Amino acid sequence: MDAGTIQSFDPSADGESFRGALGAFVTGVTVVTTDSPEGPVAIVANSFASVSLEPPLVLWSPAKASKRFEHFAGSRRFAIHVLGADQRDLCAAVVKSKTAINDFPTTSSHCGMPLIQGALATFECNLEATHDAGDHVIIVGRVTKAHHQPGDPLVFHGGKYGSFHQD
Repeated sequence: MDAGTIQSFDPSADGESFRGALGAFVTGVTVVTTDSPEGPVAIVANSFASVSLEPPLVLWSPAKASKRFEHFAGSRRFAIHVLGADQRDLCAAVVKSKTAINDFPTTSSHCGMPLIQGALATFECNLEATHDAGDHVIIVGRVTKAHHQPGDPLVFHGGKYGSFHQD
């Protein structure tokens, strides 16, 4: 396809093109953690968004087909970590293993939630609501505590990781 050529398609019939179009949107990279009977578990999610300032609400959307879905769909508490550009190895490890965060520096929140050290932002959440959304579930969390530090974020675009540097 030539640069500047617009491709129209039916997303229901052409999932590959739909995925490619979604990949045109640059997103930050987050890792969501929770505690489970197996210990701390994590999942990578780029479906993170703010919902409300008052009350403080955020959302993310795990895939129902994910082998980690059961850990997060039933969780009453979770933490969402916005990764920095220097945390690409952590992201890759979590993609491969739900327990990979055990190999990286973490702390525990006041309620025992695993918190990844070095994240640009962390949102400790209580489950507020869930909404069925096709092959995903939208999970809304009420932020009970947040942490923030400066730095360059890890970003995802067109199926590749990168970074965004501020001038």
